[in-house]
Amino acid sequence: MSDVADASLAYAGVRRIEWADRSMPVLAQIRERFAAERPLDGLRIAACMHVTTETANLIRTLQAGGARVALAASNPLSTQDDTAAALAHEYGAEVYARAGTDREGYYRHIHQALEIDPDLVLDDGCDLVNILHTERTDLLDTVRAGCEQTTTGVIRLHQMAREGALRFPVVAVNDTDTKHMFDNRYGTGQSTLDGIIRATNTLLAGKTVVIAGFGYCGRGLAERARGMGARVVVTEIDPVKALDATLQGFEVRPMAEAARRGDVFITVTGNRDVIDGVHLAMMKDGAILANSGHFDVEIDVRALEELAVTVHRGVRPQADEYVLADGRRLVLLAEGRLVNLAAAEGHPAAVMDMSFADQALTCAWLAEAHATLAAGVHDVPQEIDTEVARLKLASMSVEIDVLTPEQDDYLRSWRLGS
Repeated sequence: MSDVADASLAYAGVRRIEWADRSMPVLAQIRERFAAERPLDGLRIAACMHVTTETANLIRTLQAGGARVALAASNPLSTQDDTAAALAHEYGAEVYARAGTDREGYYRHIHQALEIDPDLVLDDGCDLVNILHTERTDLLDTVRAGCEQTTTGVIRLHQMAREGALRFPVVAVNDTDTKHMFDNRYGTGQSTLDGIIRATNTLLAGKTVVIAGFGYCGRGLAERARGMGARVVVTEIDPVKALDATLQGFEVRPMAEAARRGDVFITVTGNRDVIDGVHLAMMKDGAILANSGHFDVEIDVRALEELAVTVHRGVRPQADEYVLADGRRLVLLAEGRLVNLAAAEGHPAAVMDMSFADQALTCAWLAEAHATLAAGVHDVPQEIDTEVARLKLASMSVEIDVLTPEQDDYLRSWRLGS
């Protein structure tokens, strides 16, 4: 039923999954609740997500709720083969994922995951939803609803909805506060720098780090790079975000100017060709190029290949060196794919605890609410976001104040003045 690289890795995968589970107390509580209440009983869920230990604990939670789950990888370089083996051979999921598979294998795996005729879909970048609407339209009538985990995927879904192409409701889990405020900011901020440091062993202190995009991911990166002693330059197209970066003390410049100055470049925009051939031609010797946007289109790798006269593959793990005609060397990390998952282990489990708690509770809500939702992009109900935050605070032994009845009345009334 599954397609994984090596079944003998399953035991090692179980150990790593259980290690991650220690830092995911909210999801563990939801798993216990699901096992008792079975809110997903009989449902088939197809997922296209990063096959990591944290995702494995989400899959276990959905299974505890009664779901049959088929999982395909959303990025070949992020797949952990031991995790895939454990899910397939120890936890009873259907898994289609091999680290480093080619483009043909990537899409074949998504098609295989869809063979369960899903009732619900979970996506990480909108590729699975895209295939449903282009190549597997025969399954659209059976899909009740879905969830999307990434900024890039939500952008694509909104475009589908605007064009009237989206055939079922999809909940933008990415847009919940307990996802984008923490996963995107703290998770991406830490894990991206972790991947860059592992791949290059560079010292960030004293370096000029150019960050393309100042959404939640860019903010987290800028904060952490500055905390490690880097000079941070931000590039943006959004005046409000550029102003935000400026008032936080970051230098804001167009990429055409930043390209000449940067030592390390990190793209987190969700768009293509953010660093193009013109920018690459300006960069200084030894510049490091990394991407933490979902797809490998933010850095124009084809232009880099055309500029290079020599390419040294694997100068370090997940680092390729491109030598230009004048002898300058540019170092591309993780082939321009997600550096935090290809060169490191992705977000810490403690922050994915919230994101995947959002996913699990939203799936349970959709099991009942899907019939009331029109085709299109929907928000996660506020009560789910609040519940996840409450459970996370409790797991950290953090207490907060509670409104008195008088305070509650005051907030609810417009008649009371000063």
